[in-house]
Amino acid sequence: MKRIFTISGLMLLLLFSFDAAFAQNVTVKGKITDAATGEALIGVSVQEKGTTNGTQTDVNGLYSIKASKNGILTITYIGYATKSVPVNEQTTLNVTLQAQANELAQVVVVGYGTQRKLDVTGSVASVKGTEISKQASVNPISGLQGKVAGVQITNSGSPGASPAVSIRGLGTVFGNVSPLFVVDGVWYDDISFLNPQDIENISILKDASSTAIYGIRAANGVVLVTTKRGVKGKPVINYNGYAGWQSVTNQVKMANATEYATAINELYTSNNVSPVLFSDPASYGKGTDWYGQILRNAFVTNHELSVSGGTEKVTYHLSFGYLDQDGLAKTNNYRRYTLHLSNDFKPVKGLKLGYTLSGLSGKSADVNGGIFHQLFGVAPTLPVYYKDGAYGDPNDYHTGDGNNYNPQATLDFFNQKSRNMRFTYNGYGEVSFLKNFKFKTSFGGDIGQAEVRGYTPVYAATFAQKSLVSNLDVNHSETRNWIWENTLTYDVKIKDHKITALLGYSAQNYRTKQLDAHAQNVPYVGSGSQRGSFPDTAKVTYYATPGSQVYTRALSQFARVNYSFKDKYLLNASIRRDGASQFYGDHTYGYFPSVGGGWVITNEDFMKDQKVFNTLKLRASWGKVGNSGVPINPSILTVSADPYLTAIFGTPQTTFPGASVNTVVPPTIFWEKTQSTDFGIEGAILNSKLSFEADYYDRKTKDAIYPLPILGSLGTNGGVVLGNQATIQNRGVEFLLSWKDQATKDFYYSISANLGINTNKVLNVLSGNIPIYQGGNGIANGQLATRTVVGQPIGEFYGYQVTGIFQTPQEVAASKQTSAKPGDFKYQDTNNDGVIDSKDRVVLGSPLPKYNYGINTSFTYRNFDLALDFQGTADVSVYNANIAYRFGNENFTKDFFDHRWHGPGTSNTYPSVNVGSTDNAKPNSFYVESGAYFRLRNAQLGYTLPGSILSKWKIQKVRLFANAQNALNFFGYKGFSPEVGGSIGNMGIDANVYPLYATYNFGVNVTF
Repeated sequence: MKRIFTISGLMLLLLFSFDAAFAQNVTVKGKITDAATGEALIGVSVQEKGTTNGTQTDVNGLYSIKASKNGILTITYIGYATKSVPVNEQTTLNVTLQAQANELAQVVVVGYGTQRKLDVTGSVASVKGTEISKQASVNPISGLQGKVAGVQITNSGSPGASPAVSIRGLGTVFGNVSPLFVVDGVWYDDISFLNPQDIENISILKDASSTAIYGIRAANGVVLVTTKRGVKGKPVINYNGYAGWQSVTNQVKMANATEYATAINELYTSNNVSPVLFSDPASYGKGTDWYGQILRNAFVTNHELSVSGGTEKVTYHLSFGYLDQDGLAKTNNYRRYTLHLSNDFKPVKGLKLGYTLSGLSGKSADVNGGIFHQLFGVAPTLPVYYKDGAYGDPNDYHTGDGNNYNPQATLDFFNQKSRNMRFTYNGYGEVSFLKNFKFKTSFGGDIGQAEVRGYTPVYAATFAQKSLVSNLDVNHSETRNWIWENTLTYDVKIKDHKITALLGYSAQNYRTKQLDAHAQNVPYVGSGSQRGSFPDTAKVTYYATPGSQVYTRALSQFARVNYSFKDKYLLNASIRRDGASQFYGDHTYGYFPSVGGGWVITNEDFMKDQKVFNTLKLRASWGKVGNSGVPINPSILTVSADPYLTAIFGTPQTTFPGASVNTVVPPTIFWEKTQSTDFGIEGAILNSKLSFEADYYDRKTKDAIYPLPILGSLGTNGGVVLGNQATIQNRGVEFLLSWKDQATKDFYYSISANLGINTNKVLNVLSGNIPIYQGGNGIANGQLATRTVVGQPIGEFYGYQVTGIFQTPQEVAASKQTSAKPGDFKYQDTNNDGVIDSKDRVVLGSPLPKYNYGINTSFTYRNFDLALDFQGTADVSVYNANIAYRFGNENFTKDFFDHRWHGPGTSNTYPSVNVGSTDNAKPNSFYVESGAYFRLRNAQLGYTLPGSILSKWKIQKVRLFANAQNALNFFGYKGFSPEVGGSIGNMGIDANVYPLYATYNFGVNVTF
């Protein structure tokens, strides 16, 4: 009985103790604001330490939570220092957070979760969505330019075009070069479907330790995007909009009509053509300004309306976006409509459900891609229209430009429309159980459909610009992708040990298909036969060509463990096993491990009394990742009967027909493997006002795709096939320096600078030092201007070294180029064999920049704010193919005309107007120019109206701003812009790309 009583008493005591403990809980309320600006912070996480009890701040920065009287509230917010606040029986706790006052204390997004930067052992950069939304960038990736060390972004002037992104150099010759984009857990090849205003945060994972968790898609880095979600509170309506214009930056000046006529007469004389074309060049005056005729100041406007809010159980965020962007060329236009919707539910304690939906509908009126070459070459002596209203015809003898086109006619009769519809989705469920466990499952995907429709009516504008029949071409493509992921997380802290373990399983499905169709003699609707007409598709019979379809699947298992001891010693290890259906045999599955370690030196006892470092951390990592975006060669060996091959066998002898091998089956192609090592140091001094970060990395792509030569003795006609046989290295250092301070009560400012230095090199190729020659884009006479070879960077410019200009016939006769003329290039006899030939070619430069840098500033004084962002590159070359890309009597730039050779002693650097001749047009050092530039990437001045004025109208916030993007550009390149992209092997070749533009706009942000 005594024992029973004792047990009963103990149970009652425990019940009373539990009740007493519960009774000690208090409701804590408060407001969380930015320490520098005093602005309310929305969506801040407030959690009672050691429990799963938590909440978030609403749109006014307010929160409410039931917590123990003696508990501790942990306040975390991306981009801000984490803060721990004791309750101490208080019912009101107002908290201020310092914006990244301590870089190591902020929370960053990593693969499959978040971490304090203190705990990160890899190279991870984070950019807040507010920094991106303050720029007039159509694509959110453009807003990253100059903000992250080691990330190169190359923009295009074409409306709606996605920029090219490279993280820590180029690691492949024939594979995919783009990073993996992960938006709210779903994998994509690009994020053009996202409105920049819908982004909460972007994290860039650069080293293998942080990217290995993504396996065979991570070789080019990973970009993690977190979109905005709703927070608890009353409905809040936000409007963001701007309107402005875009104009060409650094427009190239062309020779006017008089100068052009003079130059063409010189060309005729040089080629012994008589009589010259223009008897009186001065009579033509300035002539037609073709750039002025076709280009314009293009209107652009963007609007976004969102509503968000919620309760303890349900939160929501809904936004609509509209973009209308005119192109620099008249008639070119892009319109985009976006939708973003997210909901999160907490039906019961420990359970979270939610989904995200995004939609895009885009359409464009396209422009002929060759029109910029036409504008560069068209004769200024050619009128747009004759007096009778007919188009000026380049084939008219008096214009002297029989090999070109009338750009106005090109613009008028090019009728191509593009449409793109895209729907992305993701749903998730998350359950917390047994205190330390969390299971999450998510399913998302991408449904896309695009169509390009081009129509050419029956017309006759000029001799060369005409069509005897109408043509309708339609290209239709579809995308259907999905991904299902499941993760189990164990998160525990035992005294000084903190462990987070993750197990995951993923299944993915990719499917794309494409269909091309063509029809002739298509009737059109409407009057006339020019641009406004469109086909009557109801009367069309299409002739479809066989389409293409790609269908691949992938299965993956992955695991990761993060360990921390006393916040001093850090360990991160992960492994992923990927299986992909496009590979087979022993290469169906791959394993991608990584390991990283860190040492937080300032948490050591021996550092407690030092006054220099607020934080100091060393880290190192190693890992392997893959690139599955490689070409897949056929695996079937084909043979065919050959009447010239016979064999005689048997008794009596009988003749048998023979066969020959048509193709050589390449070795099995599998993913490229990238192995990288990273060493980094991070820290802060001067009360965390000055923070710094530096990285050294060595990244090697092994089994890179590279051509294998085929011997003719194998029964083929020679040639090459692709195989995994090369090793490519990217080695470099990165630096980040940031100063943040509150100078006075009303003045807060920050200045940060980053620098990335990268060296690219092909280390070895199993088949030897056989070069790959590429770079024929825009190069005259079928010449190739780039080379990839062992010991050198990918796609370097390769050609003849110019040593001067021939001045007289006597100088030509005494040279090694006896077929040259006065005014032609002198080429260096590099190997001193007495002959100028292909063996004399040398390295002329690289299109891969060695230095990428950015400077970003922010200033806030009372209600005014100013942001200035600068960006640039150095030690990079551009090939100006425009100068020699000639077929007849094309125009010349004003620079070329002013400096050309036109007689002995007139120039020893610029050739004569016969620059397009076979020998002068060969790739050489004259066409390779410095591609270095420095620009004011973005400047924005804003003013927030005082709250005392807005309260009368029940408006929370109104901010007015003026913005300028790419307004100031400094470079020596003689083209429109040295920011020239291109495919691998054609990078940096300027053959009249779409010009870069500057944007000027005015806008307003309103919160109701």
